[in-house]
Amino acid sequence: MDSAKDYTPIDCNYYDRLEAWATTKTVSLIVYRDEAGEQKSLSAKIVDVYTQNKVEYLKTDTGKVIRLDALISVNDVPVPGK
Repeated sequence: MDSAKDYTPIDCNYYDRLEAWATTKTVSLIVYRDEAGEQKSLSAKIVDVYTQNKVEYLKTDTGKVIRLDALISVNDVPVPGK
């Protein structure tokens, strides 16, 4: 799941919302699927939202990096299309 070929971009408005939470240093409840497809959650501040090799990621203040297409919801706001 690490290749750009498998990456599905998320909604632009949702990306903007992630950036806003990062800017305001909001402690966020992040629900996502891990590499094994299991649902996980963590409470952390989003410190960066970035693109690397055509794949978008978010990084938390805990050091956790999550691909944006693995997100299910952030702060109880579901990712469109999930």
